[in-house]
Amino acid sequence: MILFTPDRRRKDAPTLVEQTVSAIESAIREKTLRPGMILPSVRQFARDHSLSTFTVMTAYNSLVARGLLQSRPGACFRVSRQRQVATAPVPDWVVPRIGASWLLADVFADHSISIKAGCGWLPPDWHDESGLPHALRQLSRVPVSQLSSYGHPQGYHPLREHIAHGLLEHGLDVDATQILLTHGATQALDIVVRTLLRPGDHVAVESPCYSNLLQILAINHITVHAVPRTHDGIDEAVLHNLAQHHPIRAMFVTTVLQNPTGASFSMAGAFRLLQLAEKHSVLVIEDDVSRDLLPEPAPLLAALAGPHRVIYISGYAKSVMPSMRVGYLSCSRELIEQFTRTKMSLGLTSAEIMERAVYHVLRDGRYSTYLRGIRERLHNAHDAVGTTLLEQGFEILEEPGAGLFLWARPKNRPCTSNTMTTRVARALEAGIWLAPGHYFHPEGREEGWMRFNVAYSDHPRLWQFFEDEALYQDEALPSKPPANASSR
Repeated sequence: MILFTPDRRRKDAPTLVEQTVSAIESAIREKTLRPGMILPSVRQFARDHSLSTFTVMTAYNSLVARGLLQSRPGACFRVSRQRQVATAPVPDWVVPRIGASWLLADVFADHSISIKAGCGWLPPDWHDESGLPHALRQLSRVPVSQLSSYGHPQGYHPLREHIAHGLLEHGLDVDATQILLTHGATQALDIVVRTLLRPGDHVAVESPCYSNLLQILAINHITVHAVPRTHDGIDEAVLHNLAQHHPIRAMFVTTVLQNPTGASFSMAGAFRLLQLAEKHSVLVIEDDVSRDLLPEPAPLLAALAGPHRVIYISGYAKSVMPSMRVGYLSCSRELIEQFTRTKMSLGLTSAEIMERAVYHVLRDGRYSTYLRGIRERLHNAHDAVGTTLLEQGFEILEEPGAGLFLWARPKNRPCTSNTMTTRVARALEAGIWLAPGHYFHPEGREEGWMRFNVAYSDHPRLWQFFEDEALYQDEALPSKPPANASSR
Protein backbone atom coordinates (compact mmCIF):
# COMPACT_ATOMS: atom_id res chain seq x y z
CA MET A 1 0.00 0.00 0.00
CA ILE A 2 1.63 3.19 -1.22
CA LEU A 3 0.18 6.27 0.55
CA PHE A 4 2.54 9.00 -0.68
CA THR A 5 5.81 9.80 -2.39
CA PRO A 6 8.30 11.45 -0.02
CA ASP A 7 9.42 14.93 -1.09
CA ARG A 8 13.20 15.17 -0.70
CA ARG A 9 13.82 17.87 -3.29
CA ARG A 10 12.59 21.08 -1.68
CA LYS A 11 14.60 22.59 1.17
CA ASP A 12 11.42 23.98 2.73
CA ALA A 13 9.56 20.64 2.58
CA PRO A 14 8.26 19.17 5.85
CA THR A 15 10.43 16.53 7.49
CA LEU A 16 9.97 12.92 6.37
CA VAL A 17 8.34 12.14 9.71
CA GLU A 18 5.87 14.98 9.21
CA GLN A 19 5.13 13.84 5.65
CA THR A 20 4.49 10.28 6.85
CA VAL A 21 2.20 11.41 9.65
CA SER A 22 0.28 13.68 7.29
CA ALA A 23 -0.17 10.92 4.68
CA ILE A 24 -1.48 8.36 7.18
CA GLU A 25 -3.71 10.96 8.84
CA SER A 26 -5.20 11.88 5.43
CA ALA A 27 -5.77 8.21 4.61
CA ILE A 28 -7.64 7.72 7.90
CA ARG A 29 -9.71 10.87 7.34
CA GLU A 30 -10.58 9.80 3.76
CA LYS A 31 -11.44 6.24 4.94
CA THR A 32 -8.67 4.67 2.85
CA LEU A 33 -7.54 3.31 6.19
CA ARG A 34 -10.65 2.29 8.11
CA PRO A 35 -11.07 1.82 11.88
CA GLY A 36 -9.56 -1.48 12.99
CA MET A 37 -7.41 -1.98 9.88
CA ILE A 38 -3.86 -3.22 10.47
CA LEU A 39 -1.10 -1.04 9.07
CA PRO A 40 1.92 -2.50 7.28
CA SER A 41 4.78 -3.40 9.58
CA VAL A 42 7.40 -0.72 10.17
CA ARG A 43 9.87 -2.51 7.88
CA GLN A 44 7.27 -3.05 5.14
CA PHE A 45 6.07 0.59 5.21
CA ALA A 46 9.72 1.73 5.12
CA ARG A 47 10.49 -0.46 2.07
CA ASP A 48 7.31 0.61 0.23
CA HIS A 49 8.07 4.33 0.70
CA SER A 50 11.90 4.28 0.62
CA LEU A 51 12.12 5.50 4.20
CA SER A 52 14.19 4.48 7.19
CA THR A 53 12.60 2.31 9.85
CA PHE A 54 13.42 5.06 12.38
CA THR A 55 11.30 7.56 10.40
CA VAL A 56 8.34 5.18 10.19
CA MET A 57 8.53 4.15 13.84
CA THR A 58 8.63 7.82 14.91
CA ALA A 59 5.62 8.62 12.71
CA TYR A 60 3.64 5.60 13.97
CA ASN A 61 4.35 6.55 17.60
CA SER A 62 3.29 10.13 16.91
CA LEU A 63 -0.03 8.90 15.53
CA VAL A 64 -0.49 6.67 18.58
CA ALA A 65 0.07 9.72 20.80
CA ARG A 66 -2.64 11.55 18.84
CA GLY A 67 -5.06 8.67 19.31
CA LEU A 68 -5.24 7.82 15.59
CA LEU A 69 -3.40 4.50 15.89
CA GLN A 70 -3.35 1.81 18.54
CA SER A 71 -0.47 -0.43 19.47
CA ARG A 72 0.41 -3.04 22.04
CA PRO A 73 3.93 -4.19 22.92
CA GLY A 74 5.07 -6.81 20.39
CA ALA A 75 1.87 -6.42 18.33
CA CYS A 76 0.98 -4.61 15.13
CA PHE A 77 -0.26 -1.06 14.65
CA ARG A 78 -3.92 -0.65 13.74
CA VAL A 79 -6.27 2.27 13.10
CA SER A 80 -8.09 3.36 16.23
CA ARG A 81 -11.85 2.97 16.43
CA GLN A 82 -12.82 6.62 16.86
CA ARG A 83 -15.81 7.40 19.00
CA GLN A 84 -18.50 9.37 17.30
CA VAL A 85 -18.89 12.63 19.15
CA ALA A 86 -22.01 14.64 18.52
CA THR A 87 -21.10 18.13 17.39
CA ALA A 88 -22.96 20.66 19.48
CA PRO A 89 -24.04 23.91 17.86
CA VAL A 90 -21.70 26.82 18.56
CA PRO A 91 -23.46 29.07 21.07
CA ASP A 92 -23.94 32.74 20.35
CA TRP A 93 -21.44 35.04 22.00
CA VAL A 94 -22.66 36.22 25.38
CA VAL A 95 -21.47 39.56 26.74
CA PRO A 96 -19.40 38.72 29.84
CA ARG A 97 -20.42 40.01 33.21
CA ILE A 98 -17.96 42.72 34.15
CA GLY A 99 -16.25 43.02 37.50
CA ALA A 100 -12.91 42.48 39.21
CA SER A 101 -13.04 38.71 38.63
CA TRP A 102 -13.52 39.22 34.88
CA LEU A 103 -10.59 41.63 34.76
CA LEU A 104 -8.35 39.28 36.75
CA ALA A 105 -9.23 35.96 35.15
CA ASP A 106 -11.87 35.66 32.45
CA VAL A 107 -10.46 38.34 30.16
CA PHE A 108 -7.25 36.34 29.64
CA ALA A 109 -9.31 33.50 28.15
CA ASP A 110 -11.79 35.72 26.29
CA HIS A 111 -10.58 36.10 22.70
CA SER A 112 -13.89 37.50 21.49
CA ILE A 113 -13.00 41.08 22.46
CA SER A 114 -11.51 42.63 19.34
CA ILE A 115 -10.41 45.98 20.82
CA LYS A 116 -8.51 45.46 24.09
CA ALA A 117 -8.10 49.11 25.02
CA GLY A 118 -7.97 48.26 28.73
CA CYS A 119 -5.54 45.33 28.68
CA GLY A 120 -2.07 45.30 30.24
CA TRP A 121 0.23 43.78 27.61
CA LEU A 122 1.76 44.42 24.21
CA PRO A 123 0.03 43.15 21.05
CA PRO A 124 1.27 39.67 20.06
CA ASP A 125 2.73 40.78 16.73
CA TRP A 126 4.94 43.37 18.47
CA HIS A 127 7.02 40.48 19.85
CA ASP A 128 8.00 39.14 16.43
CA GLU A 129 11.52 40.58 16.62
CA SER A 130 12.14 39.78 20.30
CA GLY A 131 14.51 36.93 19.46
CA LEU A 132 12.22 34.40 21.12
CA PRO A 133 11.98 32.09 18.05
CA HIS A 134 15.78 31.93 17.90
CA ALA A 135 15.93 31.30 21.66
CA LEU A 136 13.45 28.44 21.39
CA ARG A 137 15.49 26.87 18.59
CA GLN A 138 18.58 27.05 20.79
CA LEU A 139 16.63 25.56 23.66
CA SER A 140 15.55 22.62 21.50
CA ARG A 141 19.21 21.60 21.24
CA VAL A 142 19.64 21.30 25.02
CA PRO A 143 19.92 17.62 26.05
CA VAL A 144 16.77 16.36 27.74
CA SER A 145 18.87 15.18 30.68
CA GLN A 146 19.59 18.82 31.53
CA LEU A 147 15.88 19.66 31.65
CA SER A 148 14.52 16.61 33.42
CA SER A 149 14.88 17.77 37.03
CA TYR A 150 12.90 20.36 38.99
CA GLY A 151 15.75 22.85 38.82
CA HIS A 152 17.26 25.05 41.51
CA PRO A 153 14.85 26.45 44.13
CA GLN A 154 16.05 29.99 43.38
CA GLY A 155 15.82 29.50 39.63
CA TYR A 156 18.17 29.09 36.68
CA HIS A 157 21.57 30.33 37.84
CA PRO A 158 22.85 31.88 34.55
CA LEU A 159 19.69 34.01 34.34
CA ARG A 160 20.10 35.13 37.94
CA GLU A 161 23.69 36.13 37.18
CA HIS A 162 22.55 38.04 34.10
CA ILE A 163 19.91 39.87 36.15
CA ALA A 164 22.45 40.78 38.83
CA HIS A 165 24.74 42.23 36.16
CA GLY A 166 21.89 44.28 34.72
CA LEU A 167 20.85 45.62 38.12
CA LEU A 168 24.43 46.72 38.78
CA GLU A 169 24.15 48.98 35.73
CA HIS A 170 21.24 50.69 37.54
CA GLY A 171 23.28 51.05 40.72
CA LEU A 172 21.95 48.02 42.64
CA ASP A 173 24.88 45.88 43.77
CA VAL A 174 23.59 42.34 44.39
CA ASP A 175 24.75 38.89 43.33
CA ALA A 176 22.94 35.79 42.07
CA THR A 177 22.34 34.51 45.60
CA GLN A 178 20.19 37.59 46.29
CA ILE A 179 17.82 36.92 43.38
CA LEU A 180 14.84 34.58 43.41
CA LEU A 181 13.16 33.70 40.11
CA THR A 182 9.37 33.42 40.25
CA HIS A 183 6.39 32.53 38.09
CA GLY A 184 5.95 36.12 36.98
CA ALA A 185 6.20 39.32 39.03
CA THR A 186 2.71 38.79 40.45
CA GLN A 187 3.85 35.59 42.15
CA ALA A 188 6.78 37.54 43.58
CA LEU A 189 4.30 39.97 45.17
CA ASP A 190 2.30 37.05 46.53
CA ILE A 191 5.42 35.44 48.02
CA VAL A 192 6.38 38.69 49.76
CA VAL A 193 2.89 39.14 51.21
CA ARG A 194 2.58 35.53 52.40
CA THR A 195 6.05 35.54 53.97
CA LEU A 196 6.18 38.90 55.73
CA LEU A 197 2.57 39.78 56.50
CA ARG A 198 -0.14 38.26 58.64
CA PRO A 199 -3.93 38.80 58.66
CA GLY A 200 -4.72 42.20 60.12
CA ASP A 201 -1.31 43.73 59.34
CA HIS A 202 -1.40 47.28 57.95
CA VAL A 203 0.18 48.26 54.63
CA ALA A 204 0.07 51.31 52.38
CA VAL A 205 -0.51 51.18 48.63
CA GLU A 206 -0.67 53.77 45.89
CA SER A 207 -4.06 55.02 44.83
CA PRO A 208 -4.65 54.04 42.09
CA CYS A 209 -2.44 50.93 41.95
CA TYR A 210 -1.98 47.52 40.30
CA SER A 211 -5.33 45.78 40.62
CA ASN A 212 -3.91 42.27 41.20
CA LEU A 213 -2.00 43.56 44.22
CA LEU A 214 -5.29 44.57 45.83
CA GLN A 215 -6.65 41.07 45.31
CA ILE A 216 -3.51 39.47 46.79
CA LEU A 217 -3.78 41.66 49.88
CA ALA A 218 -7.51 40.97 50.23
CA ILE A 219 -7.04 37.20 49.99
CA ASN A 220 -4.47 37.39 52.78
CA HIS A 221 -6.75 39.64 54.92
CA ILE A 222 -4.28 42.53 55.02
CA THR A 223 -5.53 45.98 56.10
CA VAL A 224 -4.89 48.37 53.22
CA HIS A 225 -4.45 52.15 53.39
CA ALA A 226 -4.46 54.32 50.28
CA VAL A 227 -1.78 56.92 49.54
CA PRO A 228 -2.53 59.13 46.52
CA ARG A 229 -0.14 58.89 43.58
CA THR A 230 1.26 62.28 42.58
CA HIS A 231 3.07 63.69 39.57
CA ASP A 232 6.52 62.78 40.91
CA GLY A 233 5.83 60.05 43.46
CA ILE A 234 3.35 59.64 46.30
CA ASP A 235 1.67 62.05 48.72
CA GLU A 236 4.22 61.98 51.55
CA ALA A 237 1.95 63.92 53.93
CA VAL A 238 -0.70 61.21 53.71
CA LEU A 239 1.87 58.44 54.26
CA HIS A 240 3.37 60.32 57.22
CA ASN A 241 -0.05 60.74 58.82
CA LEU A 242 -0.89 57.06 58.27
CA ALA A 243 2.40 55.93 59.81
CA GLN A 244 1.71 58.08 62.89
CA HIS A 245 -1.70 56.52 63.49
CA HIS A 246 -1.28 52.95 62.19
CA PRO A 247 1.47 50.32 62.41
CA ILE A 248 2.29 50.42 58.69
CA ARG A 249 4.49 47.40 57.92
CA ALA A 250 5.13 48.02 54.22
CA MET A 251 4.55 50.41 51.33
CA PHE A 252 3.96 49.00 47.82
CA VAL A 253 5.02 51.33 45.00
CA THR A 254 5.76 51.24 41.27
CA THR A 255 8.74 53.42 40.48
CA VAL A 256 8.47 53.99 36.72
CA LEU A 257 5.60 53.87 34.20
CA GLN A 258 3.12 52.98 36.91
CA ASN A 259 0.15 50.74 36.23
CA PRO A 260 -2.40 52.29 35.64
CA THR A 261 -1.36 55.99 35.49
CA GLY A 262 1.90 55.76 33.52
CA ALA A 263 3.57 58.13 36.02
CA SER A 264 7.19 57.81 37.19
CA PHE A 265 8.99 58.88 40.35
CA SER A 266 11.31 61.85 40.18
CA MET A 267 14.62 61.61 42.03
CA ALA A 268 13.33 64.06 44.64
CA GLY A 269 10.12 62.06 45.10
CA ALA A 270 12.13 58.86 45.50
CA PHE A 271 14.35 60.37 48.21
CA ARG A 272 11.37 61.78 50.13
CA LEU A 273 9.65 58.38 50.17
CA LEU A 274 12.79 56.62 51.36
CA GLN A 275 13.33 59.19 54.11
CA LEU A 276 9.79 58.57 55.38
CA ALA A 277 10.26 54.81 55.16
CA GLU A 278 13.44 55.03 57.21
CA LYS A 279 11.84 57.33 59.77
CA HIS A 280 8.84 55.08 60.36
CA SER A 281 10.60 51.71 59.77
CA VAL A 282 8.42 50.93 56.75
CA LEU A 283 9.61 48.26 54.32
CA VAL A 284 9.30 49.36 50.69
CA ILE A 285 8.25 46.82 48.03
CA GLU A 286 9.24 48.21 44.65
CA ASP A 287 7.31 46.82 41.67
CA ASP A 288 9.37 47.73 38.61
CA VAL A 289 8.11 45.58 35.73
CA SER A 290 8.09 48.31 33.05
CA ARG A 291 11.60 49.78 33.36
CA ASP A 292 12.73 48.20 30.08
CA LEU A 293 10.08 50.27 28.28
CA LEU A 294 11.48 53.58 29.58
CA PRO A 295 14.02 55.21 27.21
CA GLU A 296 15.87 57.29 29.82
CA PRO A 297 17.32 56.52 33.27
CA ALA A 298 15.04 56.84 36.30
CA PRO A 299 15.45 56.39 40.07
CA LEU A 300 15.57 52.85 41.36
CA LEU A 301 14.60 52.78 45.05
CA ALA A 302 16.47 49.57 45.86
CA ALA A 303 19.70 51.10 44.52
CA LEU A 304 19.19 54.29 46.55
CA ALA A 305 18.32 52.61 49.87
CA GLY A 306 19.82 49.12 49.61
CA PRO A 307 18.28 45.64 49.83
CA HIS A 308 17.61 45.85 53.58
CA ARG A 309 15.04 48.64 53.20
CA VAL A 310 13.66 47.81 49.73
CA ILE A 311 12.49 44.54 48.17
CA TYR A 312 12.87 44.84 44.42
CA ILE A 313 10.45 43.03 42.05
CA SER A 314 10.50 42.88 38.27
CA GLY A 315 9.86 40.53 35.36
CA TYR A 316 9.67 40.09 31.61
CA ALA A 317 5.94 39.99 30.81
CA LYS A 318 5.97 43.59 29.55
CA SER A 319 9.04 43.18 27.34
CA VAL A 320 9.82 39.57 26.32
CA MET A 321 6.32 38.05 26.32
CA PRO A 322 3.50 37.62 28.88
CA SER A 323 3.24 33.86 28.32
CA MET A 324 6.85 33.32 29.42
CA ARG A 325 5.82 34.04 33.07
CA VAL A 326 9.31 34.75 34.37
CA GLY A 327 9.68 37.28 37.18
CA TYR A 328 12.10 37.80 40.03
CA LEU A 329 12.69 39.56 43.33
CA SER A 330 15.90 40.79 44.89
CA CYS A 331 16.61 41.65 48.52
CA SER A 332 18.88 40.75 51.44
CA ARG A 333 20.16 37.18 51.72
CA GLU A 334 18.22 36.65 54.94
CA LEU A 335 14.91 37.49 53.27
CA ILE A 336 15.81 35.52 50.12
CA GLU A 337 16.06 32.37 52.23
CA GLN A 338 12.57 32.98 53.66
CA PHE A 339 11.08 33.80 50.26
CA THR A 340 12.63 30.66 48.74
CA ARG A 341 10.99 28.48 51.40
CA THR A 342 7.64 30.14 50.68
CA LYS A 343 8.06 29.66 46.94
CA MET A 344 8.85 25.96 47.39
CA SER A 345 5.88 25.53 49.74
CA LEU A 346 3.47 27.13 47.28
CA GLY A 347 4.53 25.38 44.09
CA LEU A 348 8.07 24.02 44.24
CA THR A 349 10.49 25.43 41.67
CA SER A 350 9.63 27.76 38.83
CA ALA A 351 9.78 26.55 35.21
CA GLU A 352 13.45 26.33 34.28
CA ILE A 353 12.65 25.77 30.61
CA MET A 354 10.98 29.21 30.53
CA GLU A 355 13.85 30.76 32.46
CA ARG A 356 16.34 29.30 29.96
CA ALA A 357 14.31 30.71 27.07
CA VAL A 358 14.25 34.20 28.60
CA TYR A 359 17.99 33.94 29.28
CA HIS A 360 18.65 33.16 25.60
CA VAL A 361 16.45 36.11 24.55
CA LEU A 362 18.28 38.53 26.85
CA ARG A 363 21.68 37.28 25.70
CA ASP A 364 20.74 37.56 22.03
CA GLY A 365 22.41 40.52 20.33
CA ARG A 366 19.08 41.51 18.79
CA TYR A 367 17.29 42.14 22.09
CA SER A 368 18.53 45.70 22.62
CA THR A 369 17.52 46.57 19.05
CA TYR A 370 14.12 45.00 19.67
CA LEU A 371 13.63 47.08 22.84
CA ARG A 372 14.51 50.30 21.03
CA GLY A 373 11.93 49.45 18.40
CA ILE A 374 9.26 48.74 21.03
CA ARG A 375 9.99 52.04 22.81
CA GLU A 376 9.71 53.94 19.53
CA ARG A 377 6.41 52.26 18.64
CA LEU A 378 5.02 53.01 22.10
CA HIS A 379 6.15 56.64 21.85
CA ASN A 380 4.34 57.00 18.53
CA ALA A 381 1.25 55.30 19.97
CA HIS A 382 1.29 57.75 22.91
CA ASP A 383 1.35 60.66 20.47
CA ALA A 384 -1.54 59.29 18.44
CA VAL A 385 -3.76 58.14 21.32
CA GLY A 386 -3.00 61.21 23.47
CA THR A 387 -3.95 63.52 20.61
CA THR A 388 -7.21 61.65 20.03
CA LEU A 389 -8.09 61.69 23.75
CA LEU A 390 -7.66 65.46 23.88
CA GLU A 391 -9.69 65.90 20.68
CA GLN A 392 -12.43 63.77 22.22
CA GLY A 393 -12.55 66.02 25.29
CA PHE A 394 -10.67 63.79 27.72
CA GLU A 395 -8.50 64.86 30.63
CA ILE A 396 -5.15 63.04 30.81
CA LEU A 397 -3.42 62.73 34.18
CA GLU A 398 0.12 62.13 32.85
CA GLU A 399 1.64 62.16 29.37
CA PRO A 400 4.77 60.00 29.82
CA GLY A 401 5.34 59.33 26.12
CA ALA A 402 6.54 55.85 27.07
CA GLY A 403 5.23 52.59 28.49
CA LEU A 404 1.83 51.07 27.94
CA PHE A 405 -0.63 53.27 29.79
CA LEU A 406 -2.50 56.55 29.77
CA TRP A 407 -4.90 57.41 32.61
CA ALA A 408 -7.72 59.56 31.29
CA ARG A 409 -11.38 60.50 31.78
CA PRO A 410 -14.00 62.49 29.86
CA LYS A 411 -14.25 66.12 30.98
CA ASN A 412 -17.48 67.55 32.33
CA ARG A 413 -19.15 64.16 32.44
CA PRO A 414 -20.67 63.10 35.75
CA CYS A 415 -19.59 59.56 36.57
CA THR A 416 -20.75 57.20 39.27
CA SER A 417 -20.22 53.48 39.67
CA ASN A 418 -23.54 52.90 37.93
CA THR A 419 -22.77 55.11 34.93
CA MET A 420 -19.30 53.57 34.56
CA THR A 421 -20.73 50.06 34.81
CA THR A 422 -23.21 50.97 32.07
CA ARG A 423 -20.43 52.45 29.92
CA VAL A 424 -18.21 49.37 30.27
CA ALA A 425 -21.13 47.02 29.56
CA ARG A 426 -22.08 48.96 26.43
CA ALA A 427 -18.45 48.85 25.31
CA LEU A 428 -18.33 45.07 25.73
CA GLU A 429 -21.43 44.73 23.60
CA ALA A 430 -19.48 46.60 20.92
CA GLY A 431 -16.45 44.30 21.31
CA ILE A 432 -14.40 46.85 23.29
CA TRP A 433 -12.67 46.20 26.61
CA LEU A 434 -12.42 49.23 28.90
CA ALA A 435 -10.67 49.20 32.29
CA PRO A 436 -12.59 51.51 34.68
CA GLY A 437 -10.85 53.33 37.50
CA HIS A 438 -12.53 51.62 40.44
CA TYR A 439 -10.67 48.39 39.59
CA PHE A 440 -7.45 50.15 40.60
CA HIS A 441 -8.55 52.09 43.68
CA PRO A 442 -8.14 50.51 47.14
CA GLU A 443 -11.41 52.15 48.19
CA GLY A 444 -13.16 51.07 45.00
CA ARG A 445 -14.23 54.64 44.30
CA GLU A 446 -15.22 55.77 40.83
CA GLU A 447 -14.16 59.14 39.43
CA GLY A 448 -14.48 58.46 35.71
CA TRP A 449 -10.84 57.54 35.09
CA MET A 450 -9.97 54.73 32.71
CA ARG A 451 -6.74 52.92 31.86
CA PHE A 452 -5.91 53.06 28.15
CA ASN A 453 -3.27 50.76 26.67
CA VAL A 454 -1.87 52.94 23.88
CA ALA A 455 -0.74 49.91 21.86
CA TYR A 456 -4.39 48.82 21.47
CA SER A 457 -6.25 52.15 21.59
CA ASP A 458 -5.50 53.72 18.20
CA HIS A 459 -8.66 52.25 16.70
CA PRO A 460 -11.42 54.28 15.00
CA ARG A 461 -14.18 52.05 16.38
CA LEU A 462 -13.07 52.80 19.94
CA TRP A 463 -13.40 56.55 19.45
CA GLN A 464 -16.64 56.18 17.55
CA PHE A 465 -17.96 54.37 20.62
CA PHE A 466 -17.08 57.33 22.85
CA GLU A 467 -18.72 59.77 20.42
CA ASP A 468 -21.89 57.68 20.39
CA GLU A 469 -21.73 57.27 24.15
CA ALA A 470 -21.48 61.05 24.64
CA LEU A 471 -24.59 61.54 22.51
CA TYR A 472 -26.33 58.81 24.48
CA GLN A 473 -25.53 60.56 27.77
CA ASP A 474 -26.62 63.94 26.40
CA GLU A 475 -29.97 62.49 25.40
CA ALA A 476 -30.37 60.90 28.82
CA LEU A 477 -29.75 64.17 30.68
CA PRO A 478 -32.82 66.20 31.65
CA SER A 479 -33.28 69.33 29.59
CA LYS A 480 -32.28 72.60 31.27
CA PRO A 481 -34.62 75.61 31.50
CA PRO A 482 -33.66 78.70 29.49
CA ALA A 483 -31.14 80.95 31.21
CA ASN A 484 -33.69 83.79 31.58
CA ALA A 485 -36.47 81.62 32.91
CA SER A 486 -37.76 82.82 36.27
CA SER A 487 -37.74 80.43 39.19
CA ARG A 488 -40.89 79.94 41.21
